[in-house]
Amino acid sequence: MGTKTISASKLRSNLADALDSISDNEVLIVTRRGKRDRAIIDLDNLEDILAVQNPKYVKSIAEAREQIKKGEVYTFEEVFGDL
Repeated sequence: MGTKTISASKLRSNLADALDSISDNEVLIVTRRGKRDRAIIDLDNLEDILAVQNPKYVKSIAEAREQIKKGEVYTFEEVFGDL
């Protein structure tokens, strides 16, 4: 994940260009008075962050890992057959 930095005043005057300058998986760090203050990230990254903060999601991942350890898995063919 790459990062870029921009001052709040430059961001304010060049918002569209600043947003266009970052690509997926990049973070735009916004500084105020020379100090890191905020970050702008793409929506996919935000959704990932929110998902891993959800206790139900974290629990489901732990359960899935446990099932894998126990060999409780199915092949693609077993699940989807002759689609």
